[in-house]
Amino acid sequence: MKKTQQSAQRALAPAGRQAGSLPQSAGDAESLKIEHVAILARLTLTNEDKELFSKQIGRIIEYMDKLNKLNTANVEPTAHVLPMKNVFRDDELKPSLPKDNALQNAPNRSDDFYTVPKIIE
Repeated sequence: MKKTQQSAQRALAPAGRQAGSLPQSAGDAESLKIEHVAILARLTLTNEDKELFSKQIGRIIEYMDKLNKLNTANVEPTAHVLPMKNVFRDDELKPSLPKDNALQNAPNRSDDFYTVPKIIE
């Protein structure tokens, strides 16, 4: 498991719960350490915000519980909900913009090149 996932799970784990396991039901969501997560995110939350976020996380976990009850044994994993394919065109040589037209609005130019200020010493 990645460090960021472990950190998030520790932050979300209520007191007494083993780090590395997220709450399994909406009842557990009420005991989430919203304040700890806010500190990690450097947010200042009012008590109303903490209560609101706790309820929202509870609803998210309830929905995840519903999804976990679905039988997905015969569902193939996907990266996108719609069938995707890359559409490539042939790489064909075509005439490009003439140099004078490309450089006509350049504030500074030297022969056939743009001139820019030096930024590296």
